Amino acid sequence: MGYKIVIVGATGNVGHEMLNILAEREFPVDEIAVLASRKSLGTEVSFGDKTLKTKDLDTFDFTGWDMALFAVGSEATQKYAPIAAKAGCVVIDNSSLYRYDPDVPLIVPEVNPEAVHGYSKKNIIANPNCSTAQMVVALKPLHDRAKIKRVVVSTYQSVSGGGKAAIDALWDETKSIYNPTDNKTQDVFTKQIAFNVIPHIDAFMEDGTTKEEWKMVVETKKIVDKNIKVTATCVRVPVFVGHSEAINIEFEEFLDEDEARDILREAPGIMVIDKREDGGYVTPIECVGDYATFISRIRQDSTIDNGLNLWCVSDNLRKGAALNAVQIAELLGRECLKKG
Repeated sequence: MGYKIVIVGATGNVGHEMLNILAEREFPVDEIAVLASRKSLGTEVSFGDKTLKTKDLDTFDFTGWDMALFAVGSEATQKYAPIAAKAGCVVIDNSSLYRYDPDVPLIVPEVNPEAVHGYSKKNIIANPNCSTAQMVVALKPLHDRAKIKRVVVSTYQSVSGGGKAAIDALWDETKSIYNPTDNKTQDVFTKQIAFNVIPHIDAFMEDGTTKEEWKMVVETKKIVDKNIKVTATCVRVPVFVGHSEAINIEFEEFLDEDEARDILREAPGIMVIDKREDGGYVTPIECVGDYATFISRIRQDSTIDNGLNLWCVSDNLRKGAALNAVQIAELLGRECLKKG
């Protein structure tokens, strides 16, 4: 027997990816409903070899449905997720709304699968921030071996993390630079994004960090270990899809780079490509469409006693959002909502 699945926000980038990944992974679906706002009502989306028409989120009855994968903003989630949860449909939410709620599990299946059993408190499970998701996949197996004290991470985040408008802004700006007569101004970013980098993602907080940086700190503690100290600098770069991270890790005990490489090679969800030669590493454009989190440039940090550096790359629309949500759905079905 399969599950009755709802995709909320099916016409967006992440919603499209959720449908693609459900089909690719042959998730056991008995019935699927695709929902959108009224302005997108009737829009057709693909699910495997099927074409589905979107239904109105505002009037949809979640009663009798098993899981709802939400790929809409916090405002819409705040309105509709409790309705779905109250109707008995487990919500897997991709927004930031529930991530910091102590009664809502925040899950990366390769890292803290045991947390899935906490879904029953509110019938809601949270998906982490895209930049956090790929980092903790790399941190967890190393933490299990040598216990991480501190992480310093700098991110290089693609524009797709900001949605379709951000993708369009990069495209339009790039075209206008080469063709000044096709000059389109964008108000998505605070600075020019084409041929530039912007050290600012989300709102600034009182201490000078941005909300994106704060998310990485708080979410890593909730998912991996509350005692890990994390400091982050999050940067938007002119890449369409794929987030990259330069991660510096300080451990409580020494961990040799060769052992770390072996640990990561055996860890779930990770692909190590680490040759010390030209091109012996992965870049964002190579990770697009892939499930894995790629690790390269593993090396000892000689400036501290127990330090390692590594380079981490992943498709943010997949592992950073849609794939992780589908993996949570698979975990939930396997552990909690068994059929047949």
